[in-house]
Amino acid sequence: MIDVIERPSPNFDGRDGMPVSILMIHYTGMTSGAAALARLRDAAAKVSSHYLIEEDGTVFRLVAEADRAWHAGAGSWRGLGDVNARSIGIELVNPGHEWGYRPFPAAQMSSLAALGRDILARHAIAPFDVIGHSDSAPARKTDPGELFDWRWLAGEGVGFWEAGTDPAPADPAGLAEDLAAFGYGFEGATLADVLAAFQRHWRPARVDGRADDETRGRLAFLSRRLRETGFSARG
Repeated sequence: MIDVIERPSPNFDGRDGMPVSILMIHYTGMTSGAAALARLRDAAAKVSSHYLIEEDGTVFRLVAEADRAWHAGAGSWRGLGDVNARSIGIELVNPGHEWGYRPFPAAQMSSLAALGRDILARHAIAPFDVIGHSDSAPARKTDPGELFDWRWLAGEGVGFWEAGTDPAPADPAGLAEDLAAFGYGFEGATLADVLAAFQRHWRPARVDGRADDETRGRLAFLSRRLRETGFSARG
């Protein structure tokens, strides 16, 4: 078990019987952890997550897992909407792209891994359904961004990661359909938005929203591996 400090937020409601099937990672995108904690507990802001993890690894619980925290907003994943009702949200203190984006410290990532394992032990969340906010809302969000180490987290037992690239499809005309089949929604998003979200998670070395051979090859490889391991789009 991980030590958790209770800091209740009023920004939640009921899940209406919806089972938890997604774990979503965010960054706070604010100048300090104190500012983020204050905003996530401000009733006027109407936003919160279930947990907040400081850069030193301190974990705050803001909303009970049984309740729907208001962290995801509009978006979808693998054909399912109302992501708030289906997910548990974790905010990581980080200034984000607007205020000086930087790597996530080891202490913070260690606490995230421990908390994530606890959450996965309590809920039927598939590894492929451990996602970033940008995966669910590619038109609006970039967090947790290209500096977040998905490979390391999966190695700690939280999430899915496999390295590999298949030959890029000769005809990229069906790329939007392939991304949608992989899990990405296009609500208000361009193809470039969704490609950039895919790159942030799966090819973070270069995030440019372009369908280069490596990006298409990564998508082909991961789509094949997910089919082989029994994952498919839902909804």
